[in-house]
Amino acid sequence: MDLFVVGEIVKTRGLRGCLKVLTLLETQNIIDDPSFVYLEDVLGHRKVHYLRGFTASGKFLFLELKDITDVDSAKALVGYKILVPGEMLKDLPEGEYYWRDIVGLDVYSEDGKHLGRIESIFPTGSNDVYVCQGEREILLPAIADVIKQIDIDKKMMTVRLLEGL
Repeated sequence: MDLFVVGEIVKTRGLRGCLKVLTLLETQNIIDDPSFVYLEDVLGHRKVHYLRGFTASGKFLFLELKDITDVDSAKALVGYKILVPGEMLKDLPEGEYYWRDIVGLDVYSEDGKHLGRIESIFPTGSNDVYVCQGEREILLPAIADVIKQIDIDKKMMTVRLLEGL
């Protein structure tokens, strides 16, 4: 099963075990109301948890798990990652991609030179930055002036290197 990280538990809310999750999603409406999520600890161990409540507010999700009903049990989960199966995510509008679709793409310059492969992505606030690893590491801002074309089917990205990249 292909699981997708949607956030990390940052604290508890209330006394009944509600979990406050800082989401990695730019918009919360790409997940339909889920009936379950996976929690992953720092060692990578995963366990499915069924939900009794799910709400979204700004950059946060609030989860109530059926098997976590008190604040002490909830506190033990702070730092865990929240994952959902890829099938739970809605299709994005044209020109938008999930990080999982971008990581692993081969990167080419506009003149066809292979520059490397996208190894990771990090957010900066204004835009994401793609880390392209090849002969050297290139940080590619995810902006229209740099990213010229993405072809998920061909697993490739075409870029225009700005001065300094």
